[in-house]
Amino acid sequence: MGAAHPLNGNVSEKKELKIVHESMLDGLSQLADYFGFSKIMGQLYGALLMHGDPLSLDDMMETLSISKASVSTNIRTLEHMGMVRQVWMKGKGGRRKYYEAETDLLRIITNIISGREMRDVDRALNVMEDNINLLKQTTSKMTEQDQQVAALYIERISQMQAMFRFAQLVITSILSTVKELDLQNISRIDLG
Repeated sequence: MGAAHPLNGNVSEKKELKIVHESMLDGLSQLADYFGFSKIMGQLYGALLMHGDPLSLDDMMETLSISKASVSTNIRTLEHMGMVRQVWMKGKGGRRKYYEAETDLLRIITNIISGREMRDVDRALNVMEDNINLLKQTTSKMTEQDQQVAALYIERISQMQAMFRFAQLVITSILSTVKELDLQNISRIDLG
C-alpha cells in the first residue's frame, strides 16, 4: 500500500483511525448487503474510498484478508457499476492493475438506480404484459371456470402493473432531481 495512508504501520496512536476505518468498512459491507449486493463489494469500495491512493488487487486482498479471485470478481462488478475505476500509476509498471473509488456519490446513485433498478422494473413490466397478452389470447379456449380465474389474474396483474409504472415514475423523478442536486448542498440539509 502507498506510504501516504494513515493506517500503514502498527502505531498505537492511530488506534482511533483504525477503529473508524474498520467501522466504515463494516458499515459499507452491511449497506451493500442491505441493497442486495455482496458484503465484499461494500468492503472493497470502502477500502478504496478510505485509502485515498489507488490500490492494486493484491493490496485489497491483503487489506481485507480475502482471496484474489473474490477481489477480482467483485472489483469488476464495482467497475461495471461505476463505483470504482482502473487507473494508471506512474512508475508502477508491470501487470498490476490499480483502482480508485468514485467519490461523486450522486453519480454512483444515479448509475445504480438508472441501471439496475430501472432494468428490473422494465423487466417486471414486460413479464406482466406478456402474461396478460397470453391470457387474453387463450381465454376463448378456456372453460367458464378457467375464464373467471384468467379474468382475476388479468385484474391483479394490471394492478401490479400500475404499481410498477408508478415506481418507474418515482425512479425517473428521483434521477432527474439528483442530476440537479449538488452533494455539498445535500450534506447541509437539516432533516430534523
